Amino acid sequence: MSPPVATGEYFIGLMSGTSADAVDAALVRFDPQVTLIATHPEPWPAELREALLALTRPGADELARLGVLDNAVARQFARAVAALLARAELPASRVRAIGSHGQTVRHGPDAEDPYTLQIGNPSLLAELTGITVVADFRRRDMAAGGQGAPLAPAFHAAFCAEPDESRVVVNIGGIANISLLAASGEISGFDTGPGNALCDVWIRRHRDLPMDLDGGWGANGRVNPALLAALLADPYFHRAPPKSTGREYFHLAWLEGYLGAFPGLRAEDVQATLQALTAESIATAIQHFAPDTARVLVAGGGVHNRALMDRLAQAHAPLPVASVASLGVNSDYLEAMGFAWLACRTLAGESGNVPAVTGARGPRVLGGIYPA
Repeated sequence: MSPPVATGEYFIGLMSGTSADAVDAALVRFDPQVTLIATHPEPWPAELREALLALTRPGADELARLGVLDNAVARQFARAVAALLARAELPASRVRAIGSHGQTVRHGPDAEDPYTLQIGNPSLLAELTGITVVADFRRRDMAAGGQGAPLAPAFHAAFCAEPDESRVVVNIGGIANISLLAASGEISGFDTGPGNALCDVWIRRHRDLPMDLDGGWGANGRVNPALLAALLADPYFHRAPPKSTGREYFHLAWLEGYLGAFPGLRAEDVQATLQALTAESIATAIQHFAPDTARVLVAGGGVHNRALMDRLAQAHAPLPVASVASLGVNSDYLEAMGFAWLACRTLAGESGNVPAVTGARGPRVLGGIYPA
């Protein structure tokens, strides 16, 4: 699925996931294979991050807040682009387009009238950067009856697949998703459930920290088997794909609904159990839907959670579990690279979704184009 592009063309991919910890900006070149040239992480200011996370939940004056944040996100994206180009010493005029995922504030694929919403005003982003922007990738797939997510499997197949070896690419952000890349060339995938999202909200509640760095706090706790079994019994984990999810489903209130039956647990034991939930739900999905997997490659922020990676390796033993960095690319920027690739496909008039993954009625050219 490699789109026709002129040799040496540059694209920028922008990705901010459900954790909303930073904007990942990746500069790539297609010649014609994708090559990562430069990267830049633009952290979200604390106040803006709080406002974004608040918008994922029902609240007062949502429409006005949405309008303000739509522009604020675009400005943050523009800062990320400027810093990335400065680092690469490349003028904006050399960049064919920006592929902007946007910031997801609501995702309702299972609503009576399904919807998904990513903000980051692409018109303003084009004005601020002077670069053509391709954005709003998910809604066209959803309009065709799909979940709108995950979109990464198409890129993972182009970049990470290996003939004659079945592989799984696991992306662990706030939500975890898997791309099943069969040796036959067949592609499938879906959101397995929470990645870092529940661990983040739990450590924030009890230690006022944004994340469990290296998973150290959870590593000091003990997994509660009964709580883990109760969490894994949630209907989402037993639904057949295609399926996708987000903070709208896996949030603090969801967790507290289960914790009521387990009074007196130490907070760090709950954290350890949440780490195990992420690892076990990923492992179970792979074992059920891709039993012939030979290699598991992990990308996203979860790669840096040593305790989580250890639990994932134990759950998959004796399968090798490694960072996607083993393929020679920064694992933090695989998703951003994917949206640069999707922008390239959109401009080439090529489809970007995998109907077997999302459930769409067929391949679709994704996103809207906002000229410089």
